[in-house]
Amino acid sequence: MRVRCLAAGALALGLGFAFVPARAQTFVTVLTGGTSGVYYPLGVALSKIFAEKVPNIRPTVQATKASVENLNLLQQGRGEVAFTLGDSLALAWVGDEEAGFRTKLAKLRGMSAIYPNYIQIVAAKDSGIRTLADLKGKRLSVGAPKSGTELNARTILHAAGMSYKDLGRVEYLPFNESVELMKNRQLDATLQSAGLGVSSLKDLATSIDIAVVEIPAAVVEKIGAPYVKAMVPANTYTGQTDAVPTAAVINYLVTRADLKDDLVYQMTKAIFENLPELQAAHSAARDIKLEDALQGVPIPVHPGAERYFKEKGVTKDKGVTQ
Repeated sequence: MRVRCLAAGALALGLGFAFVPARAQTFVTVLTGGTSGVYYPLGVALSKIFAEKVPNIRPTVQATKASVENLNLLQQGRGEVAFTLGDSLALAWVGDEEAGFRTKLAKLRGMSAIYPNYIQIVAAKDSGIRTLADLKGKRLSVGAPKSGTELNARTILHAAGMSYKDLGRVEYLPFNESVELMKNRQLDATLQSAGLGVSSLKDLATSIDIAVVEIPAAVVEKIGAPYVKAMVPANTYTGQTDAVPTAAVINYLVTRADLKDDLVYQMTKAIFENLPELQAAHSAARDIKLEDALQGVPIPVHPGAERYFKEKGVTKDKGVTQ
């Protein structure tokens, strides 16, 4: 009888536990870019941080064609966090069809400004290309079609009084494929919008002699915000002995309006409390600074992210106030 009672008690206890619902996990897809760019390794690091620091979520990383595709996927509910260039984000918010946005992407919400993308035009040294004007009649890869990089390419050429019609041939290729064609002498130059020291251009510079092409300050000033004047420091790439003027555009992390405030708060907090892990993934993350987190965000900031920045005394206009 005692054994039966114990068995019955154990069964009842087991059944009781069986009916305790497991806490549901929230799936978080981080939308990045090509695997040879900067977005992807940072996205992988971000996913690991979220998995370790944010309770009850299951993060995954998705390689994409970057900014434009990422923003459209977010709008469709097919991602929760995305990397994007600032100019692409501004065009998505107004619904610029030419840029790849058929309607206003009203579900987008800002999480944080991160680091600047440097628009880097790199030519084979023996191509004779040293200036933007020298690109006329030459073979140039401008990034994947309708990508943030490709938008940058059109903007820079237009400000310099040029268009794709002035080029000898235009290729719409991701970073790695562009580099492979340059190694095989099938392209003269590649335009890549990425953090400094992007792996694709490092690979190119160790394979052939290169020249980093100047984007003059006058061209950048003609475009205006969100483009800013910048420099590619000397020795960023093998054989590049001089600093070269260029343009830069701020990158952002973006989410969706329908994500719960607490989830976005926890993810934003995890980012800024674990910056060394992001910096270990790519040196571009060294430019991610809390005081710049709300710099120039061209869309509404998610309330969850706002809550974190308010706690830290960060404001849109003044940076850290406490």
